[in-house]
Amino acid sequence: MTPLRIAERLGEDFLAQALHRDYHHQPGAVDASGLLSWDDLNHILATHRLQPPRLRLTRGGETLPALAISAPEVTRRHVVWDRLHPAAFHARLADGASIALDSADELHRPLGEAAEELERVFRTRWQANVYASWTATEGFGCHWDTHDVVVVQIDGAKRWRIYGPTRPYPLHRDTAAPEPPTGEPVADLVLRPGDLLYVPRGWWHSVSADQGVRSLHVTFGAQPHTSTDLLHFVCDQLVAHEAFRADLPLLGPPEEQAAVVAGIGMLVAEQLADPGLIARYRAHQDGQALGRMSPSLPYLDGVPADPRLRVRMTTARAVLTLDDDTAHLAAASHVYEFAPAAGPALQMLVGGGEHTLGELAAAAGVGVNDIAGLVQELVEGQAVAVTGTSR
Repeated sequence: MTPLRIAERLGEDFLAQALHRDYHHQPGAVDASGLLSWDDLNHILATHRLQPPRLRLTRGGETLPALAISAPEVTRRHVVWDRLHPAAFHARLADGASIALDSADELHRPLGEAAEELERVFRTRWQANVYASWTATEGFGCHWDTHDVVVVQIDGAKRWRIYGPTRPYPLHRDTAAPEPPTGEPVADLVLRPGDLLYVPRGWWHSVSADQGVRSLHVTFGAQPHTSTDLLHFVCDQLVAHEAFRADLPLLGPPEEQAAVVAGIGMLVAEQLADPGLIARYRAHQDGQALGRMSPSLPYLDGVPADPRLRVRMTTARAVLTLDDDTAHLAAASHVYEFAPAAGPALQMLVGGGEHTLGELAAAAGVGVNDIAGLVQELVEGQAVAVTGTSR
């Protein structure tokens, strides 16, 4: 499958004018035919034990009980799971329910690749959820999300009524809930196959398949990074200071308590005075991101020096720094140092996609044995996975 390049198709003005600021509609921006089909969805539903809330049916803002579409079954190992009953499933969908399938990027590789492409550009975690509807009944009612979303319409049509935020930038652990919107929507759109739609977090929206045709779409949701996260990072960095590890004088006199607060305040202020703090935070988060890890079976005894063997990075947010002496790589919570000659091969891996050992060796100008050793080290750190053999 050719990558969708969703971030690129959002348009050159997206970062400056829309990201975190405003909704953005890009009609006919992508060919979504290879992203997910009805056959793919049928296969996922038939071959995975998708327990609620990962798979759920919603109608009018309410989640239907699992027993409405499935029946509990006990295995010989005394594990209880809900077996989907297609007839009941079909009946509820025809009666106005909508399908919601969370984290489908972990179940269907094309969705995972699209999410990784977004992560490579926007440097945060993206999750793909699948939604399908057959009637004008809204699955969730008018609601808002705690994350930005990029919607890809795959089949049919879906109507989106978008309202502005009533509480800017709400958090999932916020101190107050946004008030419902009043007045008319700021946008009333109908998405058709290939359309992209971006909606910032906190923006109210209501969605329905009211165009007389079924609808299948994927929503990619982005993990937000806020000042709260930055301060958590600062505090983690300051644990190296004794003052941050010391017990608080809960029973001490007011002057002692004030001195402690002033001392840790100075340390925090020093960190916040660094103009490169956000860049340091981003590099740290990128290097720690685990991505979508995968085993590399059957190669338990090491990656063989087979030039046809295909490999890929398991994270889209690896940080590669090259200098005259070393190629530094931070990926999947590990830090590596390789010889400068490894730089071209590492650049190929970090750039995304699958590559054969032969291609990596040619890029670096080294032997396949050397590349196999490098890849083995990355496999042991869960930063790279073997995906197969080219024929």
